[in-house]
Amino acid sequence: MKDVAISDSIKYIGVDDKDIKLFENQYVVPNGMAYNSYIIKDKKIVVMDTVDKRATSEWLENLQKELGSEKVDYLVISHLEPDHSGSIKLLIDKYPEMKLVGNAKTFAFLPQFFQIDNLEEKMVLVKEGDTLNIGEHTLQFFMAPMVHWPEVMFTYEQKEKILFSADAFGKFGTLDTEEDWTCEARRYYFNIVGKYGIQVQAVLRKLSSLDIKTICALHGPILKDNLSFYIDKYDVWSSYKPEDDGVLIAYSSIHGNTKEAVEKLAEIFKQKGANKVVVTDLVTDDFAEAIEDAFRYDKMVVAASSYNLDVFPPMRNFLYQLKSKDYQNRKVAIIENGTWAPSAGKCMKELIDGMKNMDICAPIVTIKTKMNEDTVDSFEKLVESMLE
Repeated sequence: MKDVAISDSIKYIGVDDKDIKLFENQYVVPNGMAYNSYIIKDKKIVVMDTVDKRATSEWLENLQKELGSEKVDYLVISHLEPDHSGSIKLLIDKYPEMKLVGNAKTFAFLPQFFQIDNLEEKMVLVKEGDTLNIGEHTLQFFMAPMVHWPEVMFTYEQKEKILFSADAFGKFGTLDTEEDWTCEARRYYFNIVGKYGIQVQAVLRKLSSLDIKTICALHGPILKDNLSFYIDKYDVWSSYKPEDDGVLIAYSSIHGNTKEAVEKLAEIFKQKGANKVVVTDLVTDDFAEAIEDAFRYDKMVVAASSYNLDVFPPMRNFLYQLKSKDYQNRKVAIIENGTWAPSAGKCMKELIDGMKNMDICAPIVTIKTKMNEDTVDSFEKLVESMLE
C-alpha cells in the first residue's frame, strides 16, 4: 500500500489497480485506477467506503493493518457504484455488528447489489446536515444527488476539516502516478460527471460554507494544498464555461481526404494566431480525451465524411455523446466531405442544433472528395470568422 498521510486518526486504506485497462469498460486508463477508502479511528471506528471487488484482498490487508484486534463500528456508504461498493457484503460478513450509514436512496438501492440479512437493524439513516459523533470526531453529511448517482453523499469531518467527496475531485490514474492532476481530472469529470453540472453547482454552494483543509475523494490523490484551485476548476467545468481560448478540430475520415483537409485547416488557424489548436482523429485517438477537449476550449470544428446519406458513424457518436453530456456555449464550424451527395453537414448541424446556446458559423464548408484551392479559400474565411 502506498503511504498516504492524512492525519494521526484518519488513514488511507485504498488500493492502486495497475492491471485495469478500461475503467467502466470504456475509458482507457494507461496509468491504472485508484480505489480510495479511509478509516477513522476514535472511540468508534469508521470505514469510509469499500473498494472494487478486483481489489478486495489487498484492501482487507490494509484495513487489518490499521485495525489490529479492533472492530469496525460504522461503514459510511458515500456511493454505491461497484468500484466503491464491491466489498460491502464481505465487510458485513466479517463484522456482523457493524452499522451501515447511508441516506434513503442508499438503502433503497443497496438490496439490488447484495442480499443483507437484517438490513433494517444495521441501518443508520442520515439526511441533509445530520451528524454522527464518534468521539473527538464528528461526521456531518451532505447530500450530493446526481454527482453522479442519485444516492451520492459527501461527509465532512468537523474536527480535522476533511471533506470526503465521493467521486467529486477524483481523477484517472493510481496514487503513485506522477502526473498533473488537471488533465486526468478533467477527462474524468467530463466523461463521467459532466452531464450533471447543475447538481455539481448545487453541491459547490453547500461546500462554500465549510472550512475545508483536505479533500479525500474516492479516486485520485489526497488534496491538501491550494484547494481553491481544484474547487475553481469544478466551478468552471460544471458551469459549462470554456476553460481555455483554443480550438478543437475533431474529424472522422474514411480514406484520408478529410484528414488531409483538416491538417491544412489547423495550419491556417496557427498562421492566423489561434492560441491553441488541437486536432483529434475520432477513429484512432482516445475518444474520452476528445470529449474532454471539446469542453475545454471555446471553439470547435467538426469535419466528417458522408456515409450512407448520413455522417460517418464516429462523428455521429461523438456529437451524440457531447449532447448527452449537455455540451453548450461554444462556437462551432462544420466541414463535410462527399463525392456525389454530401450529407454529413446537414446531419452534424441537426445534432448541434439540439444543443444549448451554440453559435454555428455559416456556411457549412463542403469538400467534393479532395481539398482544392476553393476549399483553402473557404478555410481562410472560416478561420477569420471563428477568430473574430
